Amino acid sequence: MRAHLPTDAENAANRKGRSLLWRWDWEESSAVRSLHGCWALCSGETKFPVSILHVMARWCLARTVTVVSLTVNLSAVAVRYPSCRLLHPLLHPFRELAYSSVPVHWFHFYPVSMLSCYNPNENVHNKAHTSPYPGSKVERSKVPTDKVSWLVEWEDYRPVEYTAASVLAGPTWADPQISAKNFSPRFNEKDGQVERRSLSGLYEVENGRPRNPSGRTGLVGRGLLGRWGPNHAADPIITRWKRDSSGNKIIHPISGKNILQFVAIKRKDCGEWAIPGGMVDPGEKISATLKREFSEEALNSLQKSRAEKEEMEKQMNRLFNQEHFVVYKGYVDDPRNTDNAWIETEAVNYHDEPGETMDNLLLEAGDDAGKVKWVDISEKLKLYANHGNFIKLVAEKWGAHWNEDPVPGCHK
Repeated sequence: MRAHLPTDAENAANRKGRSLLWRWDWEESSAVRSLHGCWALCSGETKFPVSILHVMARWCLARTVTVVSLTVNLSAVAVRYPSCRLLHPLLHPFRELAYSSVPVHWFHFYPVSMLSCYNPNENVHNKAHTSPYPGSKVERSKVPTDKVSWLVEWEDYRPVEYTAASVLAGPTWADPQISAKNFSPRFNEKDGQVERRSLSGLYEVENGRPRNPSGRTGLVGRGLLGRWGPNHAADPIITRWKRDSSGNKIIHPISGKNILQFVAIKRKDCGEWAIPGGMVDPGEKISATLKREFSEEALNSLQKSRAEKEEMEKQMNRLFNQEHFVVYKGYVDDPRNTDNAWIETEAVNYHDEPGETMDNLLLEAGDDAGKVKWVDISEKLKLYANHGNFIKLVAEKWGAHWNEDPVPGCHK
């Protein structure tokens, strides 16, 4: 049978069809809806020759795969090299195209999670290679930078197995061992009240164990983490402007920008300063976790009387019910991470512009916090895990002082 060669009329219709589809598809701004559009065209709502419909269907499918693939790859680059401002405008339209049909709470890449300047030597795993493992004498297997990725074959990889005794004791916040009877976790799904979906998308499960999407850590098991797979946390970043005794904003003498402050706690477990925060309880909304963790760690609410809690609640509602800024959602380079369990967080900034709300709330360390105080924001801060990256994004959002370099440029 001879191959059919399109006539001039068909070629013209072909060009017209591609033009119509292109215009309509960008107006819809969704890769997924483009497939729906192709189905509508092929189902007879619009009349085109069969050969043209084949071309259009192939074009739609190729575009969908290309957009999603490009989005994932660009996002992976941004996570691995979280420092190039050029990626911000490049990524945004592809995120919108690839993820617009997925619920915003999950799988949405926020533009503000991209940092500023490309550094090819940066690795997504830095704190996650901390050895010995926190709270133990267990040494991780060493993982060279060029072998962090699972895409790199490494037959001699022999990670150490470790799960803390406090986790194996079976507290309510922890999963059983994978081999435990009647334990069949549904990874990459909402498993009852336990959220096992990752903010980074689907992760692989090998030999019944979830695999860290960001690569090898030199340790298998769960370490100090309760859940197999993603362990979801929430980090409230409470900020205000630094002011003098007259109430005027204080300007940094070199950068000429206003100085921003945030509430920091000193962690009891490692002694490092950090953003208040903690794990999301099963079935708990992120907004509730943010509020609960801040009140427990920065206001010592667990030790307050009923009357004190009620008054505190009023002030907290004023702060947490206002418009807020989602700083970051995704994987966290945390020293507790393992090959089979890792931290993911949602960091949210609540800014007290006039400073009046926080003036009525007395900071007092509680729960997991040893100390709490207002801290001036600058690049000199040394914070737990990658909290410094979150704080930098907040400073950029508010146009506040960050470094003493008068000329914007690339910084590690």
